[in-house]
Amino acid sequence: MVPISDWPLRATIREMYRPYHDREILDLDPQTPEKILAAMDANGPLSSLEFEDRSRMSDANSWYGLTKAKRALRSMWVCGLILTHHRRNGRHYYDRPERVIPDMHFQTPELLDREAYHRWIIGRRFQAIGLLRPNAEPAIWSACGDAATRKAAIAHLVAEGLLTHVKIGEKEWSYYLPTSALPLLENAASEAPAEEMRFLAPLDSLLWDRKGVLQLFDFDYIWEVYKPAPQRRWGYYVLPIFYRDRFVARIDSRLEKGAWTIANWWWEQDITPDATLLAALTRASSRFLHYLHAQEIVVNETIDSPTRQALLAGARTALVE
Repeated sequence: MVPISDWPLRATIREMYRPYHDREILDLDPQTPEKILAAMDANGPLSSLEFEDRSRMSDANSWYGLTKAKRALRSMWVCGLILTHHRRNGRHYYDRPERVIPDMHFQTPELLDREAYHRWIIGRRFQAIGLLRPNAEPAIWSACGDAATRKAAIAHLVAEGLLTHVKIGEKEWSYYLPTSALPLLENAASEAPAEEMRFLAPLDSLLWDRKGVLQLFDFDYIWEVYKPAPQRRWGYYVLPIFYRDRFVARIDSRLEKGAWTIANWWWEQDITPDATLLAALTRASSRFLHYLHAQEIVVNETIDSPTRQALLAGARTALVE
């Protein structure tokens, strides 16, 4: 949206919004980052396995792992001191930014204009979601400044013609969208919705603003992975299902030893699946099993028979292919 190189802007993000917990971890042991960088200079990209320090951290709830080396590497990564050079079997191998980022971007001077930075990153948020409320959930506006900063940036983007203000529904909810997306709205009004069913990931950008999803689609969704099991309404990793122009269902499944294991399926209360909808489910099931590289499918017998048969039929098609 704003034609400025990403790298100097990311440098600005690093200085303005470096996560506090990562600063604290690095400040506790300033020698570890220096040793890690020296090892990379001597040997090239390295993973946590290449470091002998296996002393364990006290925080048992970290996404970064419990060993000191892994915590330091991930903290340096979040702070922009190192970047992922490549991955092998899911494991990150890290190196200095200047050996990962092309020189034409890395040598670009840092952006010191904070207003330009905020216009850029807020514009990117609107690009990511497509249609977004200015008062969306706080997590969406991470590294985007306070409310007054965001308001000024949005007003500037509207004045430049990069964002368009729209009001939705009888209550005229206030949203903005990239002006470049207006033709999509015009086409949507004249074309029938796509007949393909989509299994959406819980972190898909469409789902970032939960209140917005509720307003636009009358669909109440929360990713319950962080909730204790007794507090979950649906399940640990439930995916929302989108079809035509709305959310129609939820699925609770996982990949276990090569088998796509489906524990539950819930249609929305006002949905009665007909032959067309079940055919779309069969196609979606086939695509999803192929995406998972699963070798078989296991469907809980408590799922209603038409839905269960549609899921199995899709899997059979994928396995034959």
